[in-house]
Amino acid sequence: MTDTTPHLTAGAAALLAEPQAARIRAMRSRRWVLYPRAKQALGRLDALLDHPRGTRMPSIAIYGDSGMGKTMIMKRFRDQHPPSFDKSTGALTTPVLAMEMVSRPGERRFYGELLTLLGAPQAPRADITQMEQAALRIMEAIGVQVLVIDEVHNILAGTYREQRIVLNTLRFLSNRLQISLVCFGVNAAREAIGGDVQLARRFEQFTLSRWAANADFETLVTSILRSTPLHRPSVLTPKSLRRILQITDGITANIFHMINSLAIEAVVDGSERITDSAVDAWAPDFDVEAVYACTGVFRSSCRRLRVNSSRPGLPATPRSTGFRP
Repeated sequence: MTDTTPHLTAGAAALLAEPQAARIRAMRSRRWVLYPRAKQALGRLDALLDHPRGTRMPSIAIYGDSGMGKTMIMKRFRDQHPPSFDKSTGALTTPVLAMEMVSRPGERRFYGELLTLLGAPQAPRADITQMEQAALRIMEAIGVQVLVIDEVHNILAGTYREQRIVLNTLRFLSNRLQISLVCFGVNAAREAIGGDVQLARRFEQFTLSRWAANADFETLVTSILRSTPLHRPSVLTPKSLRRILQITDGITANIFHMINSLAIEAVVDGSERITDSAVDAWAPDFDVEAVYACTGVFRSSCRRLRVNSSRPGLPATPRSTGFRP
């Protein structure tokens, strides 16, 4: 941040000197924006690393609709705790190991994905015991403390027996290695983890709810605007904020998309700021109702299947966010 661009973060301000194409590229790229709920989630995850090793390690399940920023939080947590290499001992330490649940769950496919991530793919004819022992040996050697699993709702794509096997595998890994589990998934993932009562009891549930018309939403919008390299500050009225919320249906990814699109328009037309009139005239290229319906259909199908088978957050007061009363 400089005295001439108090409306921007230092990183965004530095981009103002770049050509128009570079600024637009930066607006379209994925970028981390800290907001209160994400900061709270990261705090809970960091606490797992500080927890003493022992039996029945605490775990966290983070749920939310598609597009609510779960994967961004997962990647941020992983990137804040990267692998380290000790040159004196030649030892590699990986405190956080992140993977995606396989699309069709099964013990062999799960261990196959895990071993590939660990850089130790097994022979096609390796039996489950060999794969299990290899995974345990490597994870213990590199000091894994937290195993992060994204898209955990994929468990529901398997038969009831397959679901039980994968859940038992997760509980076994947690017990044997004394590690915490962190699972990310849509709200239907509650059913996936709930399929193993003993495992479910270890999980603290953390929900990323859709945004509502409150100070937290104002803080999110302000944080996005502060990371968006426009020469002039964008001052939005409560009416514009309500319209953004209405159009995006409170989905984080849609909010980013709308503000980024408006910012690109402001760069192209030379206005260099997002105005109330631009917000009012903006038309989405995504169908909010269709997205919501799709989420509902997915949840219903999962239910049937299961039955059948480092900066602090910005202040949130209206004055500090820059929105006019």
